[in-house]
Amino acid sequence: MRVISGEYGGRRLKALDGENTRPTTDKVKESIYNMIGPYFDGGKVLDLYAGSGGLAIEAVSRGMDLAICIEKNFAAIKVIKENILMTKETEKFIVKKMDANKAIDQLKLDGYTFDLVLLDPPYAKQEIEKQLSKMLTLDLLTKQATVVCETDKQVVLPEKIGQLKKYRETVYGITQITIYEMEDNDD
Repeated sequence: MRVISGEYGGRRLKALDGENTRPTTDKVKESIYNMIGPYFDGGKVLDLYAGSGGLAIEAVSRGMDLAICIEKNFAAIKVIKENILMTKETEKFIVKKMDANKAIDQLKLDGYTFDLVLLDPPYAKQEIEKQLSKMLTLDLLTKQATVVCETDKQVVLPEKIGQLKKYRETVYGITQITIYEMEDNDD
């Protein structure tokens, strides 16, 4: 596993041992960022199931200003922090050890809004619809926000979740990437 492109491009990332997390493969990661970027002019990214932190680190490498990594697994938190140290820009990352649903409430209290949200929950625990609806209700997404969902290819996500409209869906082996964008209400 490595950072594909941007400021940290080519640097190696550590992965968590065992089956607690499924690191996004470099091929899938590169495809995701080619679909949504590939580069950014600032902004904040939320990685709600951070795993090793690879997707959030890639976003910052490609121009995001700040990444918030949420993860409840202690061993994964340790790996995320080690991977962030590799960037030599630890101030661009906030790591919170907590449950994803509790984190959504806390992020609202902390006053955050996000331009990019990365959702890669454990396949057995799909709560994407509910969590995105709650983020919309709490105004955690900017008007130009993009949401990337990584799921098992069997998962069927709706065309719309509130103001989020499905923009693209692609399957890579057993993995499906679904991208949502905020609808333009000015039409």
